Amino acid sequence: MICTFECTFCVDCVNNVLFNVCPNCGGGFEKRPIRPKAHLVKYPASTEVIYKPIDLSTFEVSRKAKQHILPKDR
Repeated sequence: MICTFECTFCVDCVNNVLFNVCPNCGGGFEKRPIRPKAHLVKYPASTEVIYKPIDLSTFEVSRKAKQHILPKDR
């Protein structure tokens, strides 16, 4: 799943840990689009993984305030 700032998380985390609230920007998530095979040759997907653990206790306050507001209204 991806937010508008291109933060990416797995579906399980988005649904069960983040509750559709991006910990970085507060926005919501959408299914990540698939890059057409023809473009993968010229524009390959990045192989660099950036791991930024979330402090869930800090994030919980923000999440609780935002999770019941639709992403478009946050």
